[in-house]
Amino acid sequence: MITTADFRNGSSIVLNDVVYQILEFQHVKPGKGRTFVRTRLKNIRTGQVIEKTFTAGENVEPAHVERRPSQYLYRAGDGWVFMDLESYDQFELPKETVGEDGQWLVEGMEVSVTCHNGSPIGMEVPEHLDLEVVSAEPGLRGDTAQGGTKPVTLECGVVVQAPLFIETGDRVRVDTRIRKYIERLKK
Repeated sequence: MITTADFRNGSSIVLNDVVYQILEFQHVKPGKGRTFVRTRLKNIRTGQVIEKTFTAGENVEPAHVERRPSQYLYRAGDGWVFMDLESYDQFELPKETVGEDGQWLVEGMEVSVTCHNGSPIGMEVPEHLDLEVVSAEPGLRGDTAQGGTKPVTLECGVVVQAPLFIETGDRVRVDTRIRKYIERLKK
């Protein structure tokens, strides 16, 4: 068991048989009363974020999780099939486990799979991805005084706003957390 004094951003704990990652925590010492710890926790399996308050010194069960590099292979019905890059074992993750990150998957992409007690419970794509633009409408000059944007479709099917000079076939870097264009890559 660990106490609230051992909390660190990014560490994992178990509450009610559910594994959570600590996104942020704050020790609060009010003028009267006991000190408490306010936290934001992310359910690793579903991605849902909750807020929970602990009393200072409260015991919590630590979750022993490991992140394993894996490669996305293909889609199989309602799941996605991955290969562990260390053991070369193949496994399937259901839609609930993959969550919103499934929209970014492209065959052959390397991802990080979170395992708890030997079984996969979550998956994360990298924060920045380099993807090809498969569809982009032509940008019209004079549309804007400040350099406008247009919607472009990436090879994974996600649509992001990009500058008017981006064309079909360009490779661009995007931020997967906020679905935003970062830069065009050299050919």
